[in-house]
Amino acid sequence: MKVRLDSDVCAGFRACLGLCPQVFEMHDDGYALARVSEVPPEFEEVVRLAASQCPTGAISVNEDCG
Repeated sequence: MKVRLDSDVCAGFRACLGLCPQVFEMHDDGYALARVSEVPPEFEEVVRLAASQCPTGAISVNEDCG
């Protein structure tokens, strides 16, 4: 599974960081970014949750890795 965070859409609410700091972090400009493009299996469920709860819809998940 891959994750992408659209920095043009992110508004810096930090919801993703609160749910999964292992995958998301805050950039110096106050907006979130993904620390990894390929999500470790143990974090897939919580990354899906972060994507569904992102207030701006900035997080996209791609289940197809091949």
